[in-house]
Order: sequence, then C-alpha cells, then structure tokens
Amino acid sequence: MKAVGYRNNGAIHRDDALLDLELPRPTPTGRDLLVEVQAVSVNPVDTKVRKAAAPEAGQVRVLGFDAVGIVRETGPDASLFKVGDAVWYAGAIDRPGSNSEFQLVDERIVGLKPKSLAPADAVALPLTAITAWELLFDRLQIPRRDSGAPASLLVVGAAGGVGSILVQLARQLTGLTVIGTASRPESRDWVKQMGAHHVIDHRQPLAAQIAALDIPPVMYVASLTHTEQHYAQIVELLAPQGKLALIDDPAEIIDIRLLKRKSISLHWELMFTRSLFQTTDMIAQHALLNEVSALVDQGRIRSTAQQHLGAINATNLKQAHRMIESASSIGKIVLAGF
Repeated sequence: MKAVGYRNNGAIHRDDALLDLELPRPTPTGRDLLVEVQAVSVNPVDTKVRKAAAPEAGQVRVLGFDAVGIVRETGPDASLFKVGDAVWYAGAIDRPGSNSEFQLVDERIVGLKPKSLAPADAVALPLTAITAWELLFDRLQIPRRDSGAPASLLVVGAAGGVGSILVQLARQLTGLTVIGTASRPESRDWVKQMGAHHVIDHRQPLAAQIAALDIPPVMYVASLTHTEQHYAQIVELLAPQGKLALIDDPAEIIDIRLLKRKSISLHWELMFTRSLFQTTDMIAQHALLNEVSALVDQGRIRSTAQQHLGAINATNLKQAHRMIESASSIGKIVLAGF
C-alpha cells in the first residue's frame, strides 16, 4: 500500500523529511477496524513528532492524526461498525498514522462521518473536535446549555484548528459568552464567523481589552498557543475560582503559584491520553465523535477546512508541514486521495 513517512527525524527542509513509501497492508485484530483512508488533515502534532521522534532502527514512522475513510475489514472483537461504513477519527499517537492507504484503528475512538460533508471537508474536524470537547466538558467541566450564573470563556488563539471548533462548540452547547483572540483582519473575521461574541487582539494587553467589554466574569480560559506569553495576563483577567486549560507546550516554565491567590485551577488536555493508556472510558471518544457528526448534519457545526493541498503524497505533506510551522494558518489544512 502507498504511505508517506520518514526514516530519520528532523527539519522539514531535509530531502528525506517525508518520503513516499510502499508498505504491507495491515490485518485487523481485537477491536481494530481496517480503514481505507480517503482524506487526512495535518495538525501541529505531526510536525512535533516528525522533528523529535526517531523511528526504531531500520523502521519507518507514518504520521497522520486525522482520517476519513471506509471500513474494509473488522477485527474479531469489533462490534460498533460494519464493512462499508464511512468513518472519521484521529487515531492514536503510539500507532502508525493515517498517511497511508489503509490504517488500523481501535473502534472505540472512531465515529460515523457526517453524511453532509465530503471527506476532505469532514477530515478537518476529528482531532480538533475531540480536543475541544474534552477541554470544555471533561477538563474545565463547563455545564452544557445555560446553567448557573452568567460567565465568559476566553479562547486564546481562536483562529487555529482547535480554536475554530472550540468556539463553535461553546456557542452551540453552552450558555457562555465567548471571546476569541486573533491578531490579523482575516483571522479576526474567521473567529467571528465561527461564532465568537467578541474578538480581541492577543498582541495587545489582554486584561485591558477584557475590562473594556461589557461581559460576565471570565470564569474559563482555553489557552491554545503561546501560553507563556499570556500567562500573567490570564491570571489577572480570570475571575476568582476560575479555571485555566491549556493544550500547548509552553516554551518557558509557568509559575503555578500565581494561581493560588484566586484559587484558580489548572488543567491539561491531550486527546491521545485515552488511547495511549487504554483508559476505561476510552469509548467516550466514539460517543463524542458521533455527537459532533450529528451537529454537523444538523447544520450547527461547520467544517474548519481552509486549504486543500491535493493528493496525499510526500510533496504535498511537506508543504502542509511548512505551513503549520509558520504558525500563521487559519482553520485546517486537508489532503485527499492517493
């Protein structure tokens, strides 16, 4: 089968950073599905793994943490899907990825693809939707729908992949006032299109901009990028007993002691945790992907695909990695077909 991977980790400008490969077609066991991959998207985790994670000697590493495809075979213990089902998922970080014609994935982290979206549009959502959902409802434990006193959510880096779907989910499923940050006119427009009530500039002091808005107290902050740059201001603008969740890897150590005076709680979100540790609630990702799929088909959630780079091959994936590393992309980058 065709695949794209690497033998040596390193910078994207290297000729062998990503290679077109021919690999054996895998066979499903246990609760695995064998999926024929139709489309993939590219996430920051792809670039981080490519730069830092060397394959075992003599082996190759296949990346890809978003896929849409068709179930072609099922393992003996699989029961949630049948051959021919159209599915979407983000996969597991400790298994071969979706940049291949066929991929094995545990059915407990797979959902049914939205019927209303083409594969290239649907594939923009799985990883970011899981991340945003878990951050909102599992980590920050934000109530669904209107509940309790009015409150606000600040999303730092709202124009990116996770921010784009997080803003939508917060608007559709909670009663929060949603404020997103973006710095360029086109990214500010995008965040407004996603449903943010307000958009502020993360290149300017955050606390002062929040103070100028007529909004309920900021009880929740989702910091999605450059947390170390905004951390002190986040602590300043968060209400007492507020909650801060982050997904990035701060370039500097953040001082959690700053949270004590306001009794602010700190939460990390990594959507691979459930599959990596085979947690007892791993099937929660199957359920939430199906719910997001239904929201899409109801017209309440839209695709965040912004740039379609063509077929799934090393040349196009290198371009996608370069774009991700520029830290200026809006929404998601997708590829489809081999």
